[in-house]
Amino acid sequence: MAVISVVNMKGGVAKTTLATNLADTLVRRHGRKVLLVDLDPQFNATQCLISPEKYVKSRAAGQPTIVSIFDDAPMAVSAVEGAKPQAPIALKDIKPWRIKENFDLLPGDLELYRLEMGGGQGREQRLKRYLEAINAAEIYDFVIVDTPPTPSHWMMAALLASDGYLVPVKPEPLSRTGIDLLRGVVERFSQNYGHPIECVGVVLTIVETNTVVYREAVEFLDKNPVWAGKRYAASLPKRVKLAKGQGHQALIFDLDDNDLKRGITGIAKEFAEKANG
Repeated sequence: MAVISVVNMKGGVAKTTLATNLADTLVRRHGRKVLLVDLDPQFNATQCLISPEKYVKSRAAGQPTIVSIFDDAPMAVSAVEGAKPQAPIALKDIKPWRIKENFDLLPGDLELYRLEMGGGQGREQRLKRYLEAINAAEIYDFVIVDTPPTPSHWMMAALLASDGYLVPVKPEPLSRTGIDLLRGVVERFSQNYGHPIECVGVVLTIVETNTVVYREAVEFLDKNPVWAGKRYAASLPKRVKLAKGQGHQALIFDLDDNDLKRGITGIAKEFAEKANG
């Protein structure tokens, strides 16, 4: 099993689009068993896979979310009695939600914002401990973690649980600057925690191949001594209908767009080879 975080310190680079569709393609085209972990407090990956109605209904029925992993002092709130502490769920008893056969999701939760994570609490280790507690290595081929677009304790928790990280990059100057900043953050993290983590690739997203900025981005990545050899040959083309479809839980293979399908298929193939390696 490989645990891979999808990370970028800049929003708007299709990070969640890549994470959700990569997971889906690994299941559909490669027959892999995948767990997607939504560790972004905005829980966009969850919204790409589960309708609001189903999410609310499942939460009302007591289905766990990412908060269940990190909240070791949960509170039950009553309009009559107010907030009362309740026993936390044992990590081994937190079950991911089934999206479809071989594809599970540990859904996000806006309540993640209310949790504070300070040094010495041990919470930054809880995702790693959770994956160990449920024997994820025996169940899944890949665990893909969608992370927040800013350095935070949640990103730290994702990286501590991960074997590697994948970087989506929109071909524009600011995004290219962002990945160099990201590299610095990951390197400092690796040194501080003694947890080496490898970049398993850079994926160009929201691509228009006939533009100057695209050609400049390719040249930058291929000639930069840090990122040379990391760029995936396949990329995700820019499509308005992809963004629109996500609001209705439509993934790339649900759309009538062969370029998108070829792009994510190529990305998934290279990812499977590099992440396993």
